Amino acid sequence: MALKIKVGLIGLLDMLKFKNMGKDREATIDAASNADIKASFPINQNAKRLHPDYQDLVIDRIKDYPEAGAKKFVFKRQGGGNPANFRAGQYLSLKLEIDGSAVTRPYSICSTPHDATRNGKVAVTVKTNPGGFAADWMLNNFKKGDRVIASGPQGQFYYEPLRDAKNVVALAGGSGITPFLSMAGAIAEGAEDFNLTILFGSRTLDSILFKTELDKVAKASNGKVKVVHILSDEEVEGYEHGFISADIIKKYAPKDEDYSVFICGPEAMYKFLEKEITKLKLPRRFVRRELLGVTKDVANMKGYKGNPDATYKLKVHQGTKDYDLEAMANETLLVAIERAGIKAPSRCRSGECGWCRSQLESGKVFIPEDTDGRRFCDTEDNVIHPCATFPLSDCELTVPGEYWN
Repeated sequence: MALKIKVGLIGLLDMLKFKNMGKDREATIDAASNADIKASFPINQNAKRLHPDYQDLVIDRIKDYPEAGAKKFVFKRQGGGNPANFRAGQYLSLKLEIDGSAVTRPYSICSTPHDATRNGKVAVTVKTNPGGFAADWMLNNFKKGDRVIASGPQGQFYYEPLRDAKNVVALAGGSGITPFLSMAGAIAEGAEDFNLTILFGSRTLDSILFKTELDKVAKASNGKVKVVHILSDEEVEGYEHGFISADIIKKYAPKDEDYSVFICGPEAMYKFLEKEITKLKLPRRFVRRELLGVTKDVANMKGYKGNPDATYKLKVHQGTKDYDLEAMANETLLVAIERAGIKAPSRCRSGECGWCRSQLESGKVFIPEDTDGRRFCDTEDNVIHPCATFPLSDCELTVPGEYWN
């Protein structure tokens, strides 16, 4: 049975328009200007302001803490405006040029989010690191008015109510107190809503970093922030003595409520706490660790079978440029790249963020299990994070470029 379909004039015109749609589109494109689009959309402007890749900062004030071998550097934004918004506990990665080396260093923000939004300031604290490279250089050379390029706020080490318990026990050592000072201040200001008990390990009473600030913010928090000091090298009445152990954590943790443990401190503290935290039998999601950084003692890492005293050849490709340099076995590939003055990308320097993600073209390397933050597909494709990778032979590497001004 044949179908009888009648098409009116309007239908014919629609069909003709549809048939010519491709030709009309091509004609419109050909007739359009090839000049760059200058429009800037408000949503993009806001995203760039709130989440910048980089911030042009200037040192506004420096506060010295000689008893702890540390200084707090307070920055404001070059040219005015506020630094990028951040969560209490996040960090900034600072870009530095030191004696021909182009390096980055991540530092936890010790100021509060309100300091940025209300006062236009953001601060980090740098503690002396004998035998280190960048920390002591900053302590000796940074001065008021110096310009510093920093990343936008980075990291996931902040309180998240969907994941963390309402009560947080913070375990801090040395300059590891900085993210917790920011959290405590945010609680006192009403920007964060959780209970924070800080167990802060120091060597002596006189060497406690931020003691006055911690006392002040605890008093202003209406009981939501508590600070307990643990001294390892002396016994003082009213202070705990020894190291932060499972017993001390249990002593000050809530007795009948869930609690999360947040950890930030030096490598030795992390190693000591591995067994102590296990004794608490907490759910995995209730144990949070700030990025540790890569080991300085690769020879004693699990699975290492190299010669830590060896020196290898490293060939680096970056864009149209090729570099030939040396890489020491006991330092990461990123350190070798930076020492040569190559401006390569990096932020966390702990193997996690992936900002330095690069292609290993040839060679053998060692990546400590604790700092191997690569995706599974990267492990299959020989992609590495140079900040957490040690050479075991001569290597060839392709690294991306990086903004550096």
